[in-house]
Amino acid sequence: MGTVLQFKIELLDVSPPIWRRIEVPGDYTFWDLHVAIQDAMGWTDSHLHAFAVDNGTVEIGIPDQDGESSTVPGWQRRLNEHFADPGDNVKYEYDFGDSWLHSVILEKSRPAEPGAEDLRCLDGARKCPPEDCGGPPGFEEFLEAIGDPNHASHEHYLDWCGGAFDAEEFDSALVNFDDPAERLKGIH
Repeated sequence: MGTVLQFKIELLDVSPPIWRRIEVPGDYTFWDLHVAIQDAMGWTDSHLHAFAVDNGTVEIGIPDQDGESSTVPGWQRRLNEHFADPGDNVKYEYDFGDSWLHSVILEKSRPAEPGAEDLRCLDGARKCPPEDCGGPPGFEEFLEAIGDPNHASHEHYLDWCGGAFDAEEFDSALVNFDDPAERLKGIH
């Protein structure tokens, strides 16, 4: 019988905090965790990502196609190689242009229970920013504009985001997790 790891993922440099608490199987790889973070946060997985581990000395993600990258392929590293004790953490960056930085902290591990779901979103707060809004400063501007009908960019941003955006909206019960193996097929 395996283990289940519980993580708290928090998007950095935004206020109030946007965060998720998820459980994943203990034998997951960093690629699998990437997919779970994308799904739990509400990102679309349309940009590159990297985990900074071992105090930033090792980068885990998707290596360059030319093989010149020192990035370790995420599908080749298991989480249990880096997460052993509560408090162990890494940084996760999504979209190198917008530079969405997340803290990923192991809160606890527990034995897996036969027949129980090992992958789930337990809790969280606030809606994920829209893709390509310009990182934390762009998100702040976006929220200011959609919240003020007199703002010069109010209508533009509302059109851009589909007519409405409720920053406080989040329901962990609505999180659906994709199969990491299927998503990996899309990059090979």
